[in-house]
Amino acid sequence: MEQLLASRLVNGLVIKIMRSNGVVHGATVSSVDPQRLSVHVEWNEGSLCKGKEVSFMDVVMVNPELLEAANDPPSVKENLPPQGNMASQDQKRKTISRIPAPREAPVQNAVVENGAQTALRGRSTRMTAIPESLPPDPDMEVETSAQPVVQSQPNPGVRTRSSKVSGASDPRVLPRMNESADDSSTSNARSSQARRKSNIVKEMEKMKSKREEKRAQNSQARSKRGQDYDTSAPNWEFGKMIKEFRATLECQRLSMNDQAEEHRICVCVRKRPLNRQEATKKEIDIVSVPSKSLVLVHEPKQKVDLTKYLENQAFRFDYAFDESATNDMVYRFTARPLVQSIFEGGKATCFAYGQTGSGKTHTMGGDFLGKSQNVTKGVYAFASQDVFLLLSQQRYKDLDLEVFVTFFEIYNGKVFDLLNKKAKLRVLEDAKQEVQVVGLVEKEVLCAEDVFKMIEIGSACRTSGQTFANSNSSRSHACLQIILRRRGRLHGKFSLVDLAGNERGADTASADRTTRMEGAEINRSLLALKECIRALGQNKAHTPFRESKLTQILRDSFIGENSRTCMIAMLSPGFTSCEYTLNTLRYADRVKELSPHATGSADNQQMETESGSSPGAPEDQDNVSLKDEELSSHMNSFQAAMSRIGELEEKVVEELRDLVQKGPEWSDLLEMTEKPDYDMEKFVTRADHLLQENSRVLITLSESLGFLRGAMTTEERASREISKRKPRP
Repeated sequence: MEQLLASRLVNGLVIKIMRSNGVVHGATVSSVDPQRLSVHVEWNEGSLCKGKEVSFMDVVMVNPELLEAANDPPSVKENLPPQGNMASQDQKRKTISRIPAPREAPVQNAVVENGAQTALRGRSTRMTAIPESLPPDPDMEVETSAQPVVQSQPNPGVRTRSSKVSGASDPRVLPRMNESADDSSTSNARSSQARRKSNIVKEMEKMKSKREEKRAQNSQARSKRGQDYDTSAPNWEFGKMIKEFRATLECQRLSMNDQAEEHRICVCVRKRPLNRQEATKKEIDIVSVPSKSLVLVHEPKQKVDLTKYLENQAFRFDYAFDESATNDMVYRFTARPLVQSIFEGGKATCFAYGQTGSGKTHTMGGDFLGKSQNVTKGVYAFASQDVFLLLSQQRYKDLDLEVFVTFFEIYNGKVFDLLNKKAKLRVLEDAKQEVQVVGLVEKEVLCAEDVFKMIEIGSACRTSGQTFANSNSSRSHACLQIILRRRGRLHGKFSLVDLAGNERGADTASADRTTRMEGAEINRSLLALKECIRALGQNKAHTPFRESKLTQILRDSFIGENSRTCMIAMLSPGFTSCEYTLNTLRYADRVKELSPHATGSADNQQMETESGSSPGAPEDQDNVSLKDEELSSHMNSFQAAMSRIGELEEKVVEELRDLVQKGPEWSDLLEMTEKPDYDMEKFVTRADHLLQENSRVLITLSESLGFLRGAMTTEERASREISKRKPRP
């Protein structure tokens, strides 16, 4: 039966199929698989072409006429030679027969004349008999072809061939013979139809039992898969795929026994564990750290036919720390090698970079115990301990070094002193082209415990705010500087910076102006920082440190042969943070641009074969590029307006400060009138002079305020357009 169905189901045949939701519609057979007893069908839905594999059972359930056709006996027409060969066969079998002319019964004339050829060429299964006992007529000559003729027999499947026409001796018997032949044919057809119906019922029962058996097997397989993974978690299919992929990896993770290498620019990543909020939501972990320098991101993807798959993206850095790494271990391979350089007269900088809520403050400031922070367990504290440890060694005692600490933050392009009641500071360049933070307090410390107190004081007043990822997120760049001075002159400086969390401009476009300005300033400073580090690593002649206040203050850390930099990129491993995690890794990757498939490592060779581009990836990248292109013009206007607002704001504040500084002159003029014998002529002259001078200042201030208001209007308009065109998750 299956073979007959396979022969019926040919390519291009239109059949009906039933979808999983019960909808029945037409589809075209694209291929037949006799081994698996299934067919592949295709259909169109709108502008999409969809397809699926359907078993023979499912096909017959919806198309029972195919099974009836498969059970029909082969007709005479099907067993004859092809139409193209009939002409040659007729030519070979053509004979001259003398058939006696009938004396009566016009039916015989119809057979003898052209009607005989018509009946034969029509390949009828019944034929009227012609009596052979009549005397031949020598004048009648008929040309006929010996065609295959099938006589009525009990078994309809038997065929006979004859070149000779035979019949009853009496032509009057013809009506009775026709009637009996009709009755026999009708009874045979009924019995054949009954047998076909009986076979259909049996086949349907077999298919039904097979279907139930298959459903039971699928249910058992699903229950077995559910035992291996928690199916109640959202996106558990991706979690299961990630778990199976990780089982194929050979892990060689970083340990405290490994040797720390020295780099002028060190770029590393640290993956934090899933936090309590992510664990409550049962989010899956999409980041893997199989080796001490390799990071994998299992990006969830979905094809147009809703098939789920993973796109495993690999990144290589100097060091990679998994979720089990402690702050002490991170410090040993990142900031600790830099402490030695400042005692040798160098300048070093260590940055913690990443998404909001990725663990930057935890790494730099120390472990959190509830809402309180243990400042003795962070990179700040470890660096200060090593400074005083080296200072106590004999080779550095003779240098007569003094240790000072500064702690300030950069918020929205402005600098505030965290050790002086958050006083606002000014950043200027002196005559030697050196950047000076005017009014920044340097406090001398005698031990590591003094540094801990400074960290607690500064962290308590640091600017924070609510973001999409954290209710109390740091919105400023906090910089702790450990300065070594020798007889008042700078000997070495170590800057440890906890950067603000990076966010996409499209995510902050729908917030208020203050939040938008925060995000724009953070992204601008991070972009400038990346370019400065790249310029340091590539020994470029120009370093774009003037692009932001952060790089402007840290200018001396990017210039000179003794400058060293380390960046720690913090990763959030949750499913919902996938895009931000990839952005963080791409940013860190561009800082140093280490190839994820560098030769010489077994895990790299493994990743070349296992983390290649998945099906559909180029199409997804094109879609992302198209979305970015739609936002690009408005994002450019938004960024330009933000930069303009910052420049005009500084200009207005400076002009207002100049106006306030001239305030004492008005006070002196007022005191003049309080004297009983004051000179009125002198008073009027001075008052008129002050009015003329201040009028010019006020007009300039008014124009600057107008420009500032226009920039704010442009920024507001651009942010609305970005919110309208923001891609929906």
